[in-house]
Amino acid sequence: MFAAERRQLILEMVRANGAVSLRELARVVQTSEVTVRRDVRALEAEGLLDRRHGGAVLPGGFTRESGFPQKSHLATAEKTAIADLAANFVEEGEAIVVGAGTTTQELARRLARIPGLTVVTNSLLVAQALAHANRVEVVMTGGTLRGSNYALVGSGAEQSLQGLRVSRAFISGSGLTAERGLSTSNMLSASVDRALVQAAAEVVVLADHTKLGTDTMFQTVPTDVITRLVTDDPPAHDDRAHTELQALADQGVQIAVAGATGNPGGDEVPARRRAGSLPGPRRGQVPGGSGLRPAAAVLGEQGPTERERARVADMRRR
Repeated sequence: MFAAERRQLILEMVRANGAVSLRELARVVQTSEVTVRRDVRALEAEGLLDRRHGGAVLPGGFTRESGFPQKSHLATAEKTAIADLAANFVEEGEAIVVGAGTTTQELARRLARIPGLTVVTNSLLVAQALAHANRVEVVMTGGTLRGSNYALVGSGAEQSLQGLRVSRAFISGSGLTAERGLSTSNMLSASVDRALVQAAAEVVVLADHTKLGTDTMFQTVPTDVITRLVTDDPPAHDDRAHTELQALADQGVQIAVAGATGNPGGDEVPARRRAGSLPGPRRGQVPGGSGLRPAAAVLGEQGPTERERARVADMRRR
């Protein structure tokens, strides 16, 4: 394939998806990442796209949101590894919330094997993945269906989450930086994600390396609220992604890296899966079996007591 044809295909992929990793571009155009990086630099010089931390995005700094068909074909191997590792942080009998996204959909497929769970979600795809799971109770929020990502959004979704208390929230997004935390490109999705996070004592963000350093319009989870980031191992040449991971760890986020060897830093990754972890101050955690009631029992009921609010606030300050 000639350089002009490669660059045109790269440009079409970025325009269709909003953001594409160099790894994915190299796979599609059937060449090396070194060659793709050279093509991306040339297209950036023409003002047709911007380079971002191991990938390329639409020009203008803030990426737009891609639809589900495009997202489902991006970084599939990375999302699978992240979901495998994230499932290890869920224990039998827990009540959790799971947000919308292709990575959380992969997580849901693995949660189907964990008995006694109660999973609250605004994602039709997450609910579908758990629909036939034995001994897993699925609770859907209300709201208006947003067709681009098969998620329920709006005031109905947010109101149905009031008074909810669970141990953990598993959230994805469009971008993650140490400065702003997790963000997304859609205002309605951001509002529901914030409501999901408010319901949980711990917040676990699922984000592959292509999202590191990417900033989008609406903040969903500030960095100081994120308990743990589960991500994949960035390519060795992606210095920006590695720098961003270290910056997140310096702010107290526990980093679990799928596919890395060893377990430095003391992050409590279960022994049945190998994972790397960057050091970071440990935060208050709610273990599985913490006595929290199943989510289905609290939806629509009165909110937490003042003592519970004080306890959660204290945990998030640590």
